[in-house]
Formats: sequence, C-alpha cells, structure tokens
Amino acid sequence: MNRIVCVFVVMLLLVCSGCLGLRYQVGTKTLFGQDVETVYVSMFKTDGIRRDFGERLTEAVCKRIEARSPYKVVGKAGADSILEGEIVKYTKRTKITAPTDDPRQLAMNLSVNVRWKDRRDRTIREIDDIPLDLSWNDADGMINATVLLTPEFGQSETTAEQRLIDTIADQIVGMMEMPW
Repeated sequence: MNRIVCVFVVMLLLVCSGCLGLRYQVGTKTLFGQDVETVYVSMFKTDGIRRDFGERLTEAVCKRIEARSPYKVVGKAGADSILEGEIVKYTKRTKITAPTDDPRQLAMNLSVNVRWKDRRDRTIREIDDIPLDLSWNDADGMINATVLLTPEFGQSETTAEQRLIDTIADQIVGMMEMPW
C-alpha cells in the first residue's frame, strides 16, 4: 500500500512540476494583450458610400470593445492605442429574382480596412497578422462581411445593414485578440 501512495505522490509531483514557472490565466483577458489598457477609436472613414455608415460602425466597434475585451474606450489624449479604419466598399446585389423581376433575396457586402497602432504609430495589429479564413477575409487583407436580405419575409434594408455593421464590429474586436 505504501508503494502505491509513494508512486501516486511522485506522479503528482512530476505532473505539477511541469507547470512551475508558467503563468496561466483564466477568462477573456487571456485573449487580449496586456500591454494595452485603453483604445481610442477614430471615426471610420467613408467616401460617401452610405451617409451614416462610418458613424454607425464606429459606435458598434466601441460598444463591442467595451463588452468583449478588457480595453476601455477613451478620448485620443488619454489612449494607449488608436484603432482606425476605412470603409472601402459597400455593395448590394440581387441574388434571387421573382418571375416578375422583383428581388426576392439581396446580398449586402461591406469591406473595411483596419489598423490598430500604439501612441508611437507602431502597428499593434493589422488584419494581415491573422491567418486568412476565406469566410471573412479576402486576399487583400480586408475584413469582409455579407448578409442576406429577404424582403418577402418582412426584413428591411435597415435591419440588414445593422446586422452587417454588427458582424464587422465583432470581427474587428476579434482582430484585437492576441494570435495563438
């Protein structure tokens, strides 16, 4: 019986000693870098694609940063880092038409370039740092999102646009996570 206890204690010590010196963390803070505490989100630039897309996307990104990350959104003067972006392309095309040529289903696509830099203008993360997942990144390094709109089911263009903005905002905050 003593041998079994000794073997168990030795095995337990060997298993636990493998973790010595390593700093394990638990929770969402482990997904994000510890060198940044505050973020200033500049207004997303747009070349008149949609009148208020830049403002709506900026607001959604700020809300997502506050909700999903340990970072605090602050004014430019007190920020450790700056997140800036530009809406590059917005498209809306008909995917399915009725026999009367009315649109039955539309696809709305939004493409955004994003750069996250520190106060010294050094890049913390660009979309190119993330391995390409062709479901939402294209080869040019842009964040892309597509949503479908089916007017026959009572969906409106405004709600589809908001889903599109929310999807992009989620992907931007996901971009801020540390690479594995």
